[in-house]
Amino acid sequence: MKIEPTDIDRIVQTIVDLCRIPSPTGLTRRVRERLARDFGDLGFPVRTTRKGALVVSLGGEGRPLVLAAHFDTLGAMVRSIKPSGRLRLNIIGGFPFNHIEAENCLVHTRSGKTYDGCIQITEASVHVFRESGKTERTDKTVEVVIDEKVSSAEDVRALGIGAGDFVSFDPRTVVTRSGFIKSRHLDDKASVAILLHLAGMVAAGRIAPGRKVTLVFTSYEEVGHGGAACIPADTEDLVAVDMGAVGDDLETDEHKVSICAKDSGGPYDHELTTELVRKAEELGLDFAVDVYPSYSSDVTVALKAGHDVRHGLVGPGVFASHGYERTHRDAIANTLGLLAGFVG
Repeated sequence: MKIEPTDIDRIVQTIVDLCRIPSPTGLTRRVRERLARDFGDLGFPVRTTRKGALVVSLGGEGRPLVLAAHFDTLGAMVRSIKPSGRLRLNIIGGFPFNHIEAENCLVHTRSGKTYDGCIQITEASVHVFRESGKTERTDKTVEVVIDEKVSSAEDVRALGIGAGDFVSFDPRTVVTRSGFIKSRHLDDKASVAILLHLAGMVAAGRIAPGRKVTLVFTSYEEVGHGGAACIPADTEDLVAVDMGAVGDDLETDEHKVSICAKDSGGPYDHELTTELVRKAEELGLDFAVDVYPSYSSDVTVALKAGHDVRHGLVGPGVFASHGYERTHRDAIANTLGLLAGFVG
């Protein structure tokens, strides 16, 4: 089954569309509903769990396989309103404050209103604060400047903004002529888009599942409990479709599909990982096998929750993870090729 350039065109456009939908962990309803409609249009039954995950059956018989991705992203929450009218943040997910400095953002109130803002350090102007570059970036020195005429906490509360409101980051999604996709939240919306297109290929008859295949999309992965409670009970093989990290001594790059052999939770299943490697070799894909000591996935959490499954992890190589991320069409194509070959 050949992967066509038009397949990757569609996936890239879906990535762009999904990245534009704010979905920090805990505020994922919009993206969940968008995906549920997409799968419904393809004719697949969709179940929404109490925690807001999606479970999609692609059909097939025997040896149940689950492919799991997550549609929640990094973000923040208003911790408090400062006397100046600026907002103090508490982060959602694992990233340093310097990764969001000078980023545009949205503040989402409980009443449904949305306000523009920008994330800045408290001593932002180098013409005033000559040592601003030396300021340690923490929740005390990084704040949201709301794009409204406010100068006090009372002014901000009058807008309906309060502690516990979500803050999402501008994805700044760019697709270059050379095939790179640059954006926040490619972790994990790139893989979500790949799985959506994989389902479309099944619906079109381009892939016939050789076993029972279910897609699971979780909504709390970035805070560590996404895959704990939504994996079907009959699952035999569970493969997280997440990003491949790039850097240091790792062989994965933005053009390859990554096959993870071990992360912070320990080794992935040797036999299943070997099957994924052999399939990548058989298909002539550009891939790498790597060890990610500072990484965890929905599979990591599912194992800790007691699921008795063989487990694996694959995904497109993504540079600058948990920052302003970058991947390439090649990595999307290699990941789609591996998954299509593995389930078909």
